[in-house]
Amino acid sequence: TNHLPLSSIFFGGGTPSLMPADTVAAIIDCAQKNWQFKNDIEITLEANPTSIEVEKFRAFRLAGVNRVSIGVQSLRDDALKELGREHNAAEALKAIDTAQNIFDRSSFDLIYAREGQGLAAWEDELSDALKYAAGHMSLYQLTIEPGTAFHTRFQRGDLTIPDDEEAADFYELTQQMMTAAGLPAYEVSNHAASGQESRHNMIYWQYGEYAGIGPGAHGRINIDKARHATRAHRAPEVWQTRVMTNGHGGHPFERLEQEAQAQEAIMMGLRLAQGIDKANFYKRTGTDIQSIIDQSRFDSLQQEGYLFQTDSHIGATAQGMLCLNPILAHILL
Repeated sequence: TNHLPLSSIFFGGGTPSLMPADTVAAIIDCAQKNWQFKNDIEITLEANPTSIEVEKFRAFRLAGVNRVSIGVQSLRDDALKELGREHNAAEALKAIDTAQNIFDRSSFDLIYAREGQGLAAWEDELSDALKYAAGHMSLYQLTIEPGTAFHTRFQRGDLTIPDDEEAADFYELTQQMMTAAGLPAYEVSNHAASGQESRHNMIYWQYGEYAGIGPGAHGRINIDKARHATRAHRAPEVWQTRVMTNGHGGHPFERLEQEAQAQEAIMMGLRLAQGIDKANFYKRTGTDIQSIIDQSRFDSLQQEGYLFQTDSHIGATAQGMLCLNPILAHILL
């Protein structure tokens, strides 16, 4: 894949900002030796707004990072404690300000529809957040993931989150406020001013190629005109041992059949507000998108206002974004 120009590097997962800036610089240097960098390459690093990480922002900028994504999660101290975060709201605001002074592009994320959070409280918090927004924000509804403390509490009945109807109200309010602020959704949970979209994430959603490097990383790359899924060992110590022994920490590559590619591409692409470019879909997967969709079911959902279709694109409406999983199950052949 080293003949391809590299348009993005993303340091994410876990807490990459705990790395020394020299390590970040070494990784970027190694990537540059193996790929041709595009002139406007986007190099993003995820960071938490703790003082120890924010102090390293300038060093990360000198190392080559040109965009940061800050895990703010809330601007309310009580909520941050509830979420188990190590920072407070004042530290979060300082991190946002520092990032905007050092980096040309930055983003921060918030979690909403939290336990006990009413619509008015979220409207107030999001209004505050928009005073500090640059060109990009990620806004996620709280989900209960198995294996977490939240899941244990949820099963015990100690944690309640909004039901589907309330969640839809939160989502619709969020869309209205962000659009009015000039940061419309370009993907289910991501909002940006025109031209400030995360290029890295667009690669995922448009089913481009990406190399996953490091413990637990997944990738999708083309080898000899065939698309392969790659994944590395999740446990860092196993991954490290395999790197020392074999030169890499990955599992064997898995060749993806056309049907699997098409299904992945439609699952990712429907998350985009612009929808799926039919020509690009065919170019990426070798499959005509109409051949894997039940057209009568699609037409029915289009009439009900969940999907749209133009000569060049198909996609989900704002209403459809609220229920993508059942829509996919319904329309895929």
